[in-house]
Amino acid sequence: MNMTNLLIIAGMALVTYIPRMLPLVFMNIEKIPAWFQAILRNVPYAALGALIFPGILSVHENIWYGIIGSITAIIVAYIGANLIVVVMSSIVVLMLLSIFV
Repeated sequence: MNMTNLLIIAGMALVTYIPRMLPLVFMNIEKIPAWFQAILRNVPYAALGALIFPGILSVHENIWYGIIGSITAIIVAYIGANLIVVVMSSIVVLMLLSIFV
């Protein structure tokens, strides 16, 4: 392994470590305020939506495949099914759609 690869690995480690270390250093308070906790609780949902939404729109040439698949997943998830059932239901609906359309 040459020096360039080692510097790249060290740089990536530093970039990964800094965002994890900074909150511990600068937030040495006993309790996080309730309003900030509410914001932090919503971060995973916002990030997940930002990652999934572009994929929904570009899954097929026809945009309706992504929309129908996501609506199916939302309905099945709202009913309370587990993740495997949600994913499989969307796959089955899109498979049936591609067969009959």
